Amino acid sequence: MECTINWLPQSGMAFSAETGSGHLLMMDGAPDGGGRDLAPRPMETVLAGTGGCTAYDVVLILQRGRHDVRGCQVAVTCERAATDPKVFTKIHMHFVVSGPALTEAAVERAVRMSHEKYCSASIMLAKTAEITTSFEIKT
Repeated sequence: MECTINWLPQSGMAFSAETGSGHLLMMDGAPDGGGRDLAPRPMETVLAGTGGCTAYDVVLILQRGRHDVRGCQVAVTCERAATDPKVFTKIHMHFVVSGPALTEAAVERAVRMSHEKYCSASIMLAKTAEITTSFEIKT
């Protein structure tokens, strides 16, 4: 896996990232740090990537278990250290999973398996942050 980051000096503190798979991602800083608030902050992209990683796992685990999953939303909130480096110290992920006949046991298992075995991003962030999860099922 690889990624190339380019600073866009004409935009203040904006950066473009080109991923190894050929996709572009824009990032920008806050105005008080020289940015123009035109794109997510780099740490927001870390948080979003982690949410995407675990959502992917949960959907795949449920599908492989032959569950009719129709939606999966993850609301991710975090706290950061007050001083540099301002690492994530607490992360909470609330899953809203929808589908007919989904059981609490199946969703709980999928979330647990993601965080204990499959989600590289959340397992990596767990080295500095306390990660908690919750979920609800909508039919």
